[in-house]
Amino acid sequence: MPRRPLTAEQALWLLCLLTLIALAWLALQRMALAMSAPGGMADAAMSGMPMPWSPGDALLMLAMWAVMMVAMMLPGALPTLLLYQALLRGRLATPRRHLAVALFALAYLLVWSVFAIAATALQWWLEQLSLVHNTMRSASTQLTALLLLGAGLYQWLPLKAACLTRCRGPLQFFLGNWRDGALGGLRMGLAHGGYCLGCCWALMGLLLVVGVMNLLWVAALGAWVLLEKCLPQGLW
Repeated sequence: MPRRPLTAEQALWLLCLLTLIALAWLALQRMALAMSAPGGMADAAMSGMPMPWSPGDALLMLAMWAVMMVAMMLPGALPTLLLYQALLRGRLATPRRHLAVALFALAYLLVWSVFAIAATALQWWLEQLSLVHNTMRSASTQLTALLLLGAGLYQWLPLKAACLTRCRGPLQFFLGNWRDGALGGLRMGLAHGGYCLGCCWALMGLLLVVGVMNLLWVAALGAWVLLEKCLPQGLW
């Protein structure tokens, strides 16, 4: 069956979401340049200068993780968001339909923002234990092995497969989790974000191996997440 072209409303939502993703990548690039600039975090780490976190540092790290999650995870949610908008046609008036889709997207990103808080706290704790460099990479062979083996093994666990099944089948997700109204969009966004988190959280730990601000690897992991959700090869 041929796929239907996007409606004007779907095209507008797609444009807005793609713009948000592009802005997130632009912000990440600016952060990476600032950290690698003379006198930045990279220079301080290479000189061996201790870098205890101030409240401003903690907020900066949290912002970095949160923006990174938008850049990496929102592309994989685009098919679900566009399908949700299509399913709402005829169910809700245009203003409430826009509100429901917006709440779905915000709830999805809220889940990953909570993950960003946890990732920031974990990074701080590992730095205090000298297991992670100031350059935001693992300083421990044991920690590196644990992260790599953990991410690899998690790929084969039933929990991973269950979450991935729900992430890869937007229609199946809505059939099993449908909630009416704008608040229903909020609840379903939280549920979809939870499934996505259950699918991908272990892969995010690899950033501490390759470097949290290594944008090449950030892009590679983001592309892997997108392919996992979109390609028809299932678990393999």
